[in-house]
Amino acid sequence: MINKQLLEPESIVVIGGSNNVHKPGGAVVRNLMSGGYKGTLRIVNPKEDEVQGIKAFHDAKELPPTDLAILVVAARFCPQYVEYLAEHKHVRAFIIISAGFGEETHEGALLEQQILDTCDRFGCALIGPNCIGLLTRWHHSVFTKPIPHLSHKGVDFISGSGATAVFILESAVTKGLPFNSVWSIGNGKQIGIETVLEYMDEHFDPEHDSLVKLLYIENIADPDKLLFHATSLIKKGCQIAAIKAGSSESGSRAASSHTGAIASSDSAVEALFRKAGIVRCFSREELTTVGCIFQTLNVERPSLNPPLGRRTLAEQEPSTLRSAEGRLQGKNPQRSTYSFAIVTHAGGPGVMLTDALSKGGMQVPQLSGPVANELKEKLLPGSSVANPIDILATGTPENLATAIDYCEQKFDEVDAIAVIFGTPGLVQLYETYDVLHKKILECSKPIFPILPSVNTAGPEVQEFLKRGHVNFSDEVTLATALTQIMKTPAPAEQNVIINGVDVPRIRKIIDGIGTNGYIEPDLVHQLLASAGIPTVPEFVSEKKSEVLAFAEKTGFPVVAKVVGPVHKSDVGGVALNIRSKEVLSAEFDRMMHIPDATAVMVQKMIKGTELFIGAKYEPRFGHVVLCGLGGIFVEVLKDVSSGLAPLTYEEADSMIRSLRGYKILHGTRGQRGINERKYAEIIVRLSTLLRFATEIKEMDINPLLADENEVIAVDARILVEK
Repeated sequence: MINKQLLEPESIVVIGGSNNVHKPGGAVVRNLMSGGYKGTLRIVNPKEDEVQGIKAFHDAKELPPTDLAILVVAARFCPQYVEYLAEHKHVRAFIIISAGFGEETHEGALLEQQILDTCDRFGCALIGPNCIGLLTRWHHSVFTKPIPHLSHKGVDFISGSGATAVFILESAVTKGLPFNSVWSIGNGKQIGIETVLEYMDEHFDPEHDSLVKLLYIENIADPDKLLFHATSLIKKGCQIAAIKAGSSESGSRAASSHTGAIASSDSAVEALFRKAGIVRCFSREELTTVGCIFQTLNVERPSLNPPLGRRTLAEQEPSTLRSAEGRLQGKNPQRSTYSFAIVTHAGGPGVMLTDALSKGGMQVPQLSGPVANELKEKLLPGSSVANPIDILATGTPENLATAIDYCEQKFDEVDAIAVIFGTPGLVQLYETYDVLHKKILECSKPIFPILPSVNTAGPEVQEFLKRGHVNFSDEVTLATALTQIMKTPAPAEQNVIINGVDVPRIRKIIDGIGTNGYIEPDLVHQLLASAGIPTVPEFVSEKKSEVLAFAEKTGFPVVAKVVGPVHKSDVGGVALNIRSKEVLSAEFDRMMHIPDATAVMVQKMIKGTELFIGAKYEPRFGHVVLCGLGGIFVEVLKDVSSGLAPLTYEEADSMIRSLRGYKILHGTRGQRGINERKYAEIIVRLSTLLRFATEIKEMDINPLLADENEVIAVDARILVEK
């Protein structure tokens, strides 16, 4: 639970506070005092009479009633302190800095549980143990540095690791990113990341609360709670970006065409983030850069709908299948990409930014015509205005102002402006950065300052940051972060689409399955048909005469597949393009001699682009649905996209478009594309099937064959565990 005593305590006691500011007990007292805490600060230290100018209590029994207690003593003493302070001193909030609990030993876990039981009994909030503390504009209850600039317009940061939180703060401070609060949850025994998001969601005030939330997550304890409250906050106007550590499992697993080897807990995380609309980041620099982008859009133009906001398009375009590229929109919502003008005095960084933006799906449009020529006349001879707009190394602050004004007022095809301006150390940049400061405040289009000379022009950059701005010192990192934002879909509606799916029949089939394991092909076919997923005509039998009769009826060429072995291709159990009765007869005889063979399946041979859909049940998350191109794209390149069932049409469409091989599906170099609408529909139908058949633990449809008209399932397997 999160209460007023934790957030706005009128009194705080530091148990273990000391004069040694190089230890946590002294550092937390120093930070509380230097942070301007206006309440009553008390210290308990049995060996000191005075701690940093504050009279110390030698024993907790001497304390008057207090709101919040910060414990910086050995783990073995913490349960007794919590018990005594809660019962006798009416403490209703605890921040336990101390380590040595469940993160280390079983005995420590017992101590931790004892503390939790006491807090639950007395209705106390508990942060930690094993954390750096809580940093808010009300009180700086942390023992670490740096202390970032705090503002109600800053970001909220929640971290599952104290040390990592410090490193992320280091990255943020150098960029000028302000904070509203920093939550280090430590072991998160009572208050975890999901709990903090829940509180922020249920108490959200759009006029006074931060609109940006940054998360560092090591463990998702309650995926449903995280999904619900993150989605709710984003729909209320917030932006959320997160790192989920521990994603290497998927990278180390063997590639296979089967979902069990592709899907992993990281696939579930990816699917959860996509469903919620959380921007996923993979490094401290990327997370803080995304935070700076959101800060630029939310704070400097609070009256505008953020140009990178994904919710706006969702509200304007009711189509069931929308382009994921359209999530990123600017002044002209009909455009499907986001356009930058780059103003620079150094050619190389402008070229690198152009490349990185283009690679990420954004535009750096060529600027030409009378207006461009007019701008060129106002700049120094030799300047280029084609975009990037290069005002040359000798460009003046006035030249910079002119270039920005043209981008703001006269180039309608431009949505945002990136300004790259550093120095080789020959001149100071105070005047230049003053111009940039004024233009950021004046312009309606967002301006992204890229000031690379953080050492040579350090004082000038710091002065610029003190005026409330951020700095993207590396242009490619900025473009990468923008790309992550652009490709993050809008939060999905939590709907189950049942249209065309025969739920009663699905349940009848599942309930009738008596044993665990991979089910028979006929049952697979029945389940797919019940979900409205089209399948190629097929027949299974252990009798050669029946197999030959079906082939003659359906017409050659056909495909023959062994029934029994799980990995058919590995045992030579697949024969394609069989064009005669004689060849089919020989293949039947050969396959029935394969170990574990029980029958032979024959199908009509059809052609098309090979696709893949799979699903795997992940504990706590539910079914993770994967899609991608079949064949080498799955087995070698692992080009798959994930979503969390149940899925909407918008989610399925976004999954398809996020594939690296999407251009193949869309059609390229004269080749016709596939029917994307039907592919998305099958993904949605499969997710609905899984929603009502949770006994399915793993499923593959590989391949589906697709052309511009149809998408048909050719082969599938389903693992059921009851």
